[in-house]
Amino acid sequence: MNPLRIVFMGTPEFAVPSLELLIKNNWNVVAVLTAPDKPQGRGQKLIPSPVKEAALQHNIPVLQPTNLKAPAFIEELKSYNANLQIVVAFRMLPEVVWAMPAFGTFNLHASLLPNYRGAAPINWAIINGETETGVTTFFLQHEIDTGSIIFQEKEPIYESDTVGSLYERLMHKGANLVLKTVEAIQSGKYPSEPQPTVLKLQHAPKIFKETCEINWTMSAKKVVDFVRGLSPYPGAWTVLNGKLFKIFLCRHTGENTPAPAGQWIIDKELKVKAADGWISILEFQPEGKKRMAVSEFLRGNTI
Repeated sequence: MNPLRIVFMGTPEFAVPSLELLIKNNWNVVAVLTAPDKPQGRGQKLIPSPVKEAALQHNIPVLQPTNLKAPAFIEELKSYNANLQIVVAFRMLPEVVWAMPAFGTFNLHASLLPNYRGAAPINWAIINGETETGVTTFFLQHEIDTGSIIFQEKEPIYESDTVGSLYERLMHKGANLVLKTVEAIQSGKYPSEPQPTVLKLQHAPKIFKETCEINWTMSAKKVVDFVRGLSPYPGAWTVLNGKLFKIFLCRHTGENTPAPAGQWIIDKELKVKAADGWISILEFQPEGKKRMAVSEFLRGNTI
């Protein structure tokens, strides 16, 4: 079998361990495709993606097209003669790109497909109260996140997990799965199974600011899961006295004294009434202030 020539495609921190592990294990990554540098901060200085920074450290050529269908870009990509492409947290690819290499293009997705297809699988698994998720490698095809599965590995979701902690574990578990997938493709012995048909699929659409508002008429458990599923980023939020509060950590107190859903009280701690019980707010970010423990806030402020 021909030695693999790999083009790696990714942008955020989540993709970096996969790229680093391939390089560490001496796989031939001939080029990296990532998003254009973005202006950030007050000075709007152009900042490279985490994947670009990693590639440059290893002297790997970096491609940053704005148009993935542009003839000049397609020709440049072809010039690397890659026979395998790997996608980890990148944008949708046109068929002219994903169908280019002889061994195809595979993607790492942070869920157990076919459930949680979409842009935010880690968030939605926690928001929906799942106790298990995982990572999947699969070959790209026309419909997003629907291609044939190569490998999957499960990962428990603990009650203490937030998106931050689960993201970290899946990022490294996913990197190992990418490596396992590349090794299998090189050997010529790898599964490629159609995704099973599931009657009631769970979806993972992109999350927007308006998606993140807490609905206090939900059960206490659903409120806690919602907060965990958006912490630390982008952050669940609510409005009190015209001010926006982002909430990062809370717990169900077990109490259910009567009160309307959404009522706030201070009783040694800050509590809010959900549909079937009280929620204690532990960490939040009041509008215009930094993230802090509620106990710290209550020492010098009132609500």
